[in-house]
Amino acid sequence: MVAPIPEAPEIERHRAAIARIDLSKPVRLAIESAILTKDTPFFDYGCGHGGDIDRTQNQGYTSAGWDPYYQPDNPLIPADIVNLGYVINVIEDPAERREALLKAWELTQKVLIVAAQVLIDDRASGQIAYGDGIVTRRNTFQKYYEQEELKVYIDQVLNVDAIPVALGIYFVFRDEAQAESFRASRFRSRTTTPRIRANIKRFEDYQELLAPLMGFVTERGRLPTSTELASVADILAEFGTLRRAFQVILQATDQNEWDAISEKRRQDILVYLALTQFSHRPKFGNLESVLQNDIKGLFGNYKQACAAADLMLVSVGDLRLMANCCKRSAIGKLLPNALYVHVSALEALNPLLRVYEGCASRTIGRMDGATLVKFHFNVPKISYLFYPDFDIEPHPTLHTSMQIDLRDLQVVYRDYDTSENPPILHRKETFVMPDYPDYEKFAKLTQQEEKWGLLDETSTIGTRKGWQKCLKEHCAEIKGHRVYWRKDADPYRVKLLMSARNRHKS
Repeated sequence: MVAPIPEAPEIERHRAAIARIDLSKPVRLAIESAILTKDTPFFDYGCGHGGDIDRTQNQGYTSAGWDPYYQPDNPLIPADIVNLGYVINVIEDPAERREALLKAWELTQKVLIVAAQVLIDDRASGQIAYGDGIVTRRNTFQKYYEQEELKVYIDQVLNVDAIPVALGIYFVFRDEAQAESFRASRFRSRTTTPRIRANIKRFEDYQELLAPLMGFVTERGRLPTSTELASVADILAEFGTLRRAFQVILQATDQNEWDAISEKRRQDILVYLALTQFSHRPKFGNLESVLQNDIKGLFGNYKQACAAADLMLVSVGDLRLMANCCKRSAIGKLLPNALYVHVSALEALNPLLRVYEGCASRTIGRMDGATLVKFHFNVPKISYLFYPDFDIEPHPTLHTSMQIDLRDLQVVYRDYDTSENPPILHRKETFVMPDYPDYEKFAKLTQQEEKWGLLDETSTIGTRKGWQKCLKEHCAEIKGHRVYWRKDADPYRVKLLMSARNRHKS
C-alpha cells in the first residue's frame, strides 16, 4: 500500500508580524547611517502592524506602507527609501519571495533596505521542514539564510552589489556613486581640528572667515575646490588663493597636526579601495565628485591610489606580517594567538589591521552590538564578541561570539548567555583608547587589583567561577570599580593577606 502524500500545511504568514515597541533594527540603522532622513520619503513594504511607519511619522519623517494582510488597501507608493524588513524569510513560495523583492526594488528611488533572519538557535524545537525553510509552532514559515547566501540572493535577483550593514541587513543603492560614498564613509576615522597655538594678529583678524576652511580640511584632509565650500569666493577675495589663506591658518596652528589629518584620510581611502576588490572596484568616473577630489588631492590620481591599496590587500594575506602588526600594536590587549580591540578603537589601528577586519565586516557585516574584535593571527579569522555590560560591570561577561573564517567566510555563532561559567574580562582599559569614557576608572581598578594580587593567576581568573574563587581566596569583593575587603572575611586571614602584600611591596 502506497503511503498517502501529506498535504502541504496552510501557512499563516501574517502571524509572523511582530508588534514592536521600538523601531526595527533595519530602520534604526538607516536613520543612524543618515540614509533615512526627514527629507527622504520612506515606504515600508510588508509593514505588518505598521509600527515603523507610526514611529517614524511621530519623529517627523514622511512615511507610508503596505501589507498584504494588515493594510492591503494602502497604495503602493514609490519612495526614496523602501524597507523590505523580515519579509522574504516568511514567504514559503520561492516565486512569490522573488516577486516581493523585485516589487520593493521597483518602488525604490534611492535605497532599498533588505532584512531577513540569518540565525536560529534551535531548528529542532517544535519546527518541521517545509520547502527550503521551516514551519514554526505558530504555523508561520521561516527561511533562515546564511549571511553570504542572503547577499548572493539579493545580488542575483536585483543584479546589484548589496552592502551588508549588520547580520541579515543590507542596503541596496540605486546610484552606484552614492553606494561607493557610503562604503567609503564607513571607513572614515574621526578627526579634530588642530588647536590654535599662537596669537597671530593676522589670523585673529580673519578667524571667522577662515573657520569654514579649517573645518573642511579637518573633514577631508585637503583643500576644497572652488565649488565645495560656500565661502570660497569671500576667502579668495581676501587672500587670492586658498593656499595662501591656509598659510595664515598654519601660522597659528601646528602643521604636523594637519599633516596627520591628511595621512589619516589617505589611510581611510586606502582601506576602502583595498576592500573594493571583494566585489568590483568602481571606475573613477562612477565615484561622487567629493570622493574623486579626495583621491586627486591626496594621491594625485586614481591609478596610484589603487596600486597602493592593492599592495595593502596583498600584505593582509601574509599571516606572519599580520601577527607582527598585532604584536606591535599600541592599541588593544595582546594574548598569545590574538589581539583584542574595542570597536571604538578600530579606526586608530594600523591600516593593515583595519583591512584585515574589513575583510570580514565588508562581506559579512559586524555582529549586532559587537563590543570587542578579536584579530586571530595563527589562522585567518576575525571574531566579534558581545559584552552587553562592558561599560557598567567591572568584569563583564561574554554574551555572544561570532567567528568568521576568512578562507571560506564560514560563520560560527556561539551563545554564552545560559552558560554556568562564561568568560569574563579583566583590564578593560587595555582594549580601549585613553580618550574612552571611564578609561581612568577602568585603569584605577586594574591598578588596585594588581596590588591585591587578584590578577596573578591568569590561567584561572578568565571565567566567572575562577574569578569568584580568586576573590574569595583574597577576602575581596568588588563594588562598582573598587576593591574592598569582604565584611564576612576571617580577620586572621585578612591580616595574613595584608602582611603578604606588604612583604611583596618591599
